[in-house]
Amino acid sequence: MADIRKTEKVPLHVPDLDELRRVLQTGLEENFAEVEVSVVDCPDLTKEPFQFPVKGLCGKPRITDVGGVPYLVPLVQKHKEYNMNIISKEVELPGAFVLGAAAAPSRIVGMNAELVPLVLTEAEGRPAVNSSYVSSINPADGQCLQEKYSNKFSDCSFGLLGNLYACEGKSGKVIEVRAKKRTGGHSLVTALRNSLKDRYPDKSLALGGTFVIQKGKAKIHIMPRDFSACPLNSDDDVNSWLKHFEVSAPLICQSVLVSRDPGLDLRVEHTHCFSPHGKGGHYYIDTTPDSVEYLGYFMPAEFVYRIDRPNETHAVGRD
Repeated sequence: MADIRKTEKVPLHVPDLDELRRVLQTGLEENFAEVEVSVVDCPDLTKEPFQFPVKGLCGKPRITDVGGVPYLVPLVQKHKEYNMNIISKEVELPGAFVLGAAAAPSRIVGMNAELVPLVLTEAEGRPAVNSSYVSSINPADGQCLQEKYSNKFSDCSFGLLGNLYACEGKSGKVIEVRAKKRTGGHSLVTALRNSLKDRYPDKSLALGGTFVIQKGKAKIHIMPRDFSACPLNSDDDVNSWLKHFEVSAPLICQSVLVSRDPGLDLRVEHTHCFSPHGKGGHYYIDTTPDSVEYLGYFMPAEFVYRIDRPNETHAVGRD
């Protein structure tokens, strides 16, 4: 476990859901031909295609940025390892449900890999339920290998970095986003973030949640099994090191985004995905704009917690 030197907490601007619905509807129409944003009851997320360990995304919503890319590049700092159960206490929500995007704990899994966190953290009288996925490069064929974390491991750890949404996992009202036929140059996540940034330029807002790419294909990456022995000093270095794939729908994506960094050296968006067909990793953007269809559920976060912020930072490798 990495030494959590300091946790910084900043309150976020939280519009009511109906105002947020209008803002996102207007913003997304600049990037998609068909957009419908609604306030709905959260669907039961224990059911397919999600199969989360909780029913909803509601109850004391908050996000956290743990560690960071500077612990991965230019050279890895392998001792940076974290535990979801401890993180839930650091964000003042013991027993929280946590989703998002992180790196797998290399000490435990024996390699470098992408982690798709889906964890109901432990609470008094209740053990943790880890429904996370690991996506790695299959050494047999160089393709994507997606595995259920709990099929091999019993802990709730992750390594290096994590962008996480935490809540009580309750049912309740959420923002539903339906978008088809991308006409702009931005991913769904970037389009959501830009919608907030344009409407609230002086405020910091955050969304966390899940979305399904129902039709089309998407560009993803997976980190190699071995960390780079040579320093990765630029985005070009990082992109050459990563393994890129085009994968087909359906893809179930977990996302955290922030409209504006309130001075915490945040990664402003990060999304990982898994699928029933065994492909997953770090989502960039759909590659089939004419046919893509998205369905997502999101909640605005009340607070952001910056945990184990790197002393030495840079902007490399954050897209």
